[in-house]
Amino acid sequence: MEFLGLGPAVLILFVSFGFMVGVFFGFFGMGGAFLVTPALLILGYPAPVAIGSSMAFVFGTAVIATMKHHEVGQVGYKLGALMFAGIVLGIEAGKRAVFFLDGLGRAEVVVGSLYILLLAGVGLLFTRSALNQGETDSDEVSDDDIPEIAKKIKSYDVPPMVTLADGTKASLWTISGVGAGVGVVSGFLGVGGGFIRMPAIYYLIGVPLAVAVGTSLFGALMSGAIGAFSYGLLGVIDLGVVTALLVGSALGARIGSAATAYVDEDDVTIYFGLMLLLASVAVGFGELATWLDMPIFRRVSFVLLISSAVFVTLVIFYFGARAVRNDPTASAATPDHGD
Repeated sequence: MEFLGLGPAVLILFVSFGFMVGVFFGFFGMGGAFLVTPALLILGYPAPVAIGSSMAFVFGTAVIATMKHHEVGQVGYKLGALMFAGIVLGIEAGKRAVFFLDGLGRAEVVVGSLYILLLAGVGLLFTRSALNQGETDSDEVSDDDIPEIAKKIKSYDVPPMVTLADGTKASLWTISGVGAGVGVVSGFLGVGGGFIRMPAIYYLIGVPLAVAVGTSLFGALMSGAIGAFSYGLLGVIDLGVVTALLVGSALGARIGSAATAYVDEDDVTIYFGLMLLLASVAVGFGELATWLDMPIFRRVSFVLLISSAVFVTLVIFYFGARAVRNDPTASAATPDHGD
């Protein structure tokens, strides 16, 4: 018996996976959707289908998570709208590259290889950041702090200049460049681009961290909508897979967003970085399964990917439960940073 074209076991798998991805999306403002494309590739879906379906999923999950951050005023709509043009052009460029490679029969190999490098690189950055954070007094850092590199970039007056939510100004060229770069990644890899967009908004544009997370989700909403529409016109989106993932993420994204009021992200970041490193290894095994024609590597790949996601989800729940137990009166209210 099938539902949405999926057997019971596969349906449960995608709903569960969607839940975990939703938790990451809501908690980090990034870091979930880029697991979907590798998972679909490992399961044997063609690259255009994996990417198109992931983009549709990104859109649905981002809507849910953005609404939660909107409730506490953490979405910079003006900044997100200004990034729109760059996102559109970048996604179109990325999509054209995917279909060019697909015509050559190389799309799965190239996309998979890039995922290995990207996940490993971002995972190392997160792990290093978490270790360095442990050596400093995190109590001296607030969500309103802006990194020194961002202050330096914002000190250059390259018109036209745009006033941001905190009253400071940034060049429209910087904003457009961030949007275009994230768009290319989104269109080529089928992700919301949050693991690049959120750090870029924070470190390059110079938006306070809380608003960078919410604005990143709003950017994922836009890039997901554009990407899903673009790939959908070509008929390469598996609606069954997308629906199952969204059912799980609808709950996960709200739980992840709510957890930000109770859990210190620094406590979880190192685990998230390790998850990305394991995910890169998982994709590597998936590629070996194809190159060496050894199905056992594909199973190892999928187990690594799923187990790493389960582990970080449980870590977030653990720290959340501990915080609530230690401080039952903890409030979900946060300052209003929105535009």
